[in-house]
Amino acid sequence: MTGDLLNFDPARYLRIQSGAVGLAEQIDAVVADALGSGVTKVVFAGAGGAGILMQPAADLLRDRSTLRTEVVLPAELVVTDPAWLGRDTLVVIPSLSGTTAESIAALDHVKAAGARVLVLTGHEDTPLGTKADVSLVNFAEDDTSCESFYVQSLLLALSIMARTGALEEHAAVVAELERLPELLLDAKVAFEERAHELAGAIAADSWHIVTGSGNTWPEAFYYGMCILEEMQWIRTRPVHASDFFHGTLELVEPGVSVLLLKGEDASRPLVDRVERFVAGLTDKVLVLDAAEVELPGISQTTRALLSPAVLAALLERVSAHLEVLRDHPLTTRRYYRRMAY
Repeated sequence: MTGDLLNFDPARYLRIQSGAVGLAEQIDAVVADALGSGVTKVVFAGAGGAGILMQPAADLLRDRSTLRTEVVLPAELVVTDPAWLGRDTLVVIPSLSGTTAESIAALDHVKAAGARVLVLTGHEDTPLGTKADVSLVNFAEDDTSCESFYVQSLLLALSIMARTGALEEHAAVVAELERLPELLLDAKVAFEERAHELAGAIAADSWHIVTGSGNTWPEAFYYGMCILEEMQWIRTRPVHASDFFHGTLELVEPGVSVLLLKGEDASRPLVDRVERFVAGLTDKVLVLDAAEVELPGISQTTRALLSPAVLAALLERVSAHLEVLRDHPLTTRRYYRRMAY
């Protein structure tokens, strides 16, 4: 690895991402205990960005596991009080800060219903960290949390699949993931020049359509809502590639910016279809493709699972340049955690 990265500490990044991968045994132990105690449902209940980052793992379980899997918003879970919530439910609550108000309320609610709670957080001595049945802690901050949460939730899904007979090569996949922190850092270095160019293209427009499919859709949604909107105050229209032709296509015209996130799973043709369509209608088509990233030692099957983390690693570099180009720090907020709402 060579090269300098803008406003970035490589040692810190490796420490955080290695910490996420290093939770594999603890996550597997949690899963073994939960399944052994009669858990038949897994519910991911995260607020905001942390909740979005759980979606690829939830979808993987939905498609390849016999366990019922749900993704719910914490605030909605509390007010709707679903009938399926009970002692046979493992509720996974991600929260980087460990202090998210909606998540704390959801934790109290699901525990009162008899469910067991696993919290994934960056801080141990917090309301969520202390109230959970199990709290797994891996320190991270906003610029490193995406990959960390993607990896942790993937490890959880893989463990469940292995222990329910849906995955035979569990140990081999986990061994591949141990290489990921260094590989993602190499990918960032290789992408740095293009990250600056992409940031310039994003900074040049006041709004963007952002799309993806399969396990890249959550990253498209996350980047539009949590980074461009919350952290940069840039308007976006995140839309799943499957739904692009049921409304959003009418917004495409010359000069409209479209950002496409491509992964390596079976849904990739859905984004290809969008790309073919918009290429003839606007000159502002920005494509970020996980398949272009070198990941030596990672099998194609595992690569397909890692597209969200790979794209998150690259987009962090875009964000680093974007805040400098726009003179708008990613930490600037007007309302979030600054007002009562």
